[in-house]
Amino acid sequence: MSEVKKPPSSGESGGWTRFVTARPRLSLLLALVVTALAVFVGGGVAERMSSGGWEDPDAQSTYAAAALEREFPASQPNLLLLVDAGPGVGAAGVDDPAVTAEAERLTALLAGEKGVVGVGSYWRTRLPALRSEDGRQALIAARVLGDQKTATEVLDRITPRYRGEHGPVRVSLGGPVAVQAEVTTTIQEDLLRAELIALPVTLVLLVLVFGSAIAALLPLGVGIVAILGTNAVLRGLTEFTEVSVFAQNLTTALGLGLAIDYALFIVRRFREELAAGQDPAGAVGTTLRTAGRTVLFSALTVAVALSAMAFFPMSFLRSFAYAGVAVVLLAAAAALVLLPAALILLGERVNSLDLRRLWRRGRASGAPSGAPSGAAVETGRGWGRAAGLVMRRAPLFAVATTAGLLLLGLPFLGVKFGTVDDRQLPKTAESHVVQQQIRDAFPGSPGGGLTVLAEGASGPAELTAYRERLAALPGVVRIDGPVSTGPEARYAYFSVIAQGEGVGPRAQDLVGEVRKVDPGFRTSVAGQAARLVDTKAAIADALPTALALVALATLLLVFLLTGSLLIPLQAVLLNALSLTAMFGAMVWVFQEGNLSGLLSFTSTGDIETTLPVLMFCIAFGLSMDYGVFLISRIKEEYDRTGDHEGAVRTGLARTGGLITAAALILAVVMVAIGTSRVTNTKMLGLGIALAVLMDAMIVRSLLVPAVMKLTGKATWWAPGPLRRLHERFGLSEGEAAAPPVRPEPLPEEEKVPVGTA
Repeated sequence: MSEVKKPPSSGESGGWTRFVTARPRLSLLLALVVTALAVFVGGGVAERMSSGGWEDPDAQSTYAAAALEREFPASQPNLLLLVDAGPGVGAAGVDDPAVTAEAERLTALLAGEKGVVGVGSYWRTRLPALRSEDGRQALIAARVLGDQKTATEVLDRITPRYRGEHGPVRVSLGGPVAVQAEVTTTIQEDLLRAELIALPVTLVLLVLVFGSAIAALLPLGVGIVAILGTNAVLRGLTEFTEVSVFAQNLTTALGLGLAIDYALFIVRRFREELAAGQDPAGAVGTTLRTAGRTVLFSALTVAVALSAMAFFPMSFLRSFAYAGVAVVLLAAAAALVLLPAALILLGERVNSLDLRRLWRRGRASGAPSGAPSGAAVETGRGWGRAAGLVMRRAPLFAVATTAGLLLLGLPFLGVKFGTVDDRQLPKTAESHVVQQQIRDAFPGSPGGGLTVLAEGASGPAELTAYRERLAALPGVVRIDGPVSTGPEARYAYFSVIAQGEGVGPRAQDLVGEVRKVDPGFRTSVAGQAARLVDTKAAIADALPTALALVALATLLLVFLLTGSLLIPLQAVLLNALSLTAMFGAMVWVFQEGNLSGLLSFTSTGDIETTLPVLMFCIAFGLSMDYGVFLISRIKEEYDRTGDHEGAVRTGLARTGGLITAAALILAVVMVAIGTSRVTNTKMLGLGIALAVLMDAMIVRSLLVPAVMKLTGKATWWAPGPLRRLHERFGLSEGEAAAPPVRPEPLPEEEKVPVGTA
């Protein structure tokens, strides 16, 4: 038996540990001041956020839309007033003289509003597309100028004058600007409700995990600091760039989830070291050298996965990169700086207010003599036995688990991509009701056509020739226009109506056909179908770079943690495999509409184009979070004993319960986010919750031990140059600078055949 090594005292800790623990009271005071400043800076951040950002700012469709708004505001109406003839109106409906008079009055009133241009109506134009087929409803259309914030302010100002009963008619508001405003308001309300659900439930789960109410409050404190800090960062970013309001959901979910993960890992290791006989400062030193480094590596891997979204041009995805990276790094900083300071001050009191005292007394006779009073260490025998069973049947578990995960992902092969519209909102939302009535009751395809902008044509004859070429394209139903700026026709536009749905396959094909026509002057295509085509192209262009970044950075970080050539490859492949259920459910539930009644959403028959990218980056990062926790503990045991299978059993036994608890808590947070009434937020929350649970309970529990059994000791192999590289630059738990507290090998009374937690 090797010599029992003395537990390191606080004085033997490295510079980082000395810095963190030298003045714990001052550290906590500074944290309080910084958090208070974050509350001040981040206040009102949601009001400065956007519900847009889904399009590529450099795309042809984006350029065309901006030019059309500038030159022909009426061609791009974003506010619709649905005028409904009341029950007292006769068969003439919207053509009744009283209805006509009131509608004309409302149209004139709207045309005089500041910030509103391009006002038109059925009663002025007599266009059939602006009148419902039953003649009971008609539209007033206008363009609200300015960015989303300005447009929302205009909408808030004018809405009370138009919504509701006006003599013989009733008016409801719709259109893109009304939809965006309602989405923003709904998300803010839903986020508050999610926080009110997640915080108390999370606290209860933490008490069940730790037993001690004091220990349970620490992870929540870390999460709150991370969330408030990230809100301040996002508030600063809104001064320079567009930030999506959806990013606040990610801030709350990851701020709570990852902060709790990191705090669980650190607090549990700290309590283990206290139980082993160290003083609080020494226990913190050992914890930071071991669990602290794991947390640091985990945060880096998650941040890398989230940062990949910055490679996409859409501000919607970039916003999640900003919020995600900020909240991950702040959560890790709080867990590695503030939490150790609090643990030093608490010491043994971290186990105070033990709410499981009676339960533990009932089992006291069977508890190991070295167990800490706060139940920091559970025996983990069940996890170890499960790992042993899996490794004895490794081929069976590896094949069956892989096949099952692939089967769950099969529905994603039928994915159809679309754009965001009003159906993100609840069916009772006013703007959703208006848009649905337009879809159901009005002729043609309102809002779904293409608008072709023409610039620099020599005159009407050249525009007419171009129109004839467009009319000859397959799939064109009707062409309206050209509408030009004057005799010189420097700018003109055509409205092109395609067969089928406004953003369906035919309309998307037509975008390509229109763009192939060369009339001898500059043309560009706008509209929902054009925006969808350009968004898909932008994602396809950036996706290889983003995936390569995630894969290479993950391989490098896991190699630095383990020194193995094979484990990083396993980590990337198994993490990707763990996401199949999420992608399959995305299509089966939200695209195909299964469970739509239970989950209260409207299926559009497609998935918003950017969401799979977003959910992949988040879920992959969280999967790596748990993977790093497990791999680091397995490596620590392997370095200590040299027993590959024993290290896998013990690593799973000592982290299985912890990872499962962390996954359950994060899933609770994500499900709380998934209670949102906005469909994309619901999909994000529920999808990530499913991915987290599948990773923790299936991949980490079954697939990882089975694969590591099959690869055997080759798991730890690396060629000589890479071994030397790792010896020089690699960091891992239990490295030489942090000698193990326990003797080597463990005494018989500490051994558990299938591992201990």
